[in-house]
Amino acid sequence: MIDDKNQNGWNEYSRLVLNELQRLNDSYQLLREDLNELRTELAKKDITNLSKWKESVDEVFSPSQMKELKNDVENLKSFKTTAVTIFAVIQFIMATIIALSKYFFK
Repeated sequence: MIDDKNQNGWNEYSRLVLNELQRLNDSYQLLREDLNELRTELAKKDITNLSKWKESVDEVFSPSQMKELKNDVENLKSFKTTAVTIFAVIQFIMATIIALSKYFFK
């Protein structure tokens, strides 16, 4: 008789545990579906925001203008390097002329 009571108690307890596990699984599935929906909505918003940003940038600055500006900046960098180099060479020549003039015209 005690074994039958324990067996009935265990059956009832295991049924409660299984029901709770099923409820938790259902809740988990709902949360997972909600999360997937949120991810989809965020992705759509990101795409929309990026499209709007691109349109506003294109209104102000076209890709061909960006490329031209990039080329201009590269040209200015090379000009700067050339100008600094020429200035350094001229400074060296001037310093040499001044030193030689002091040496020869004492």
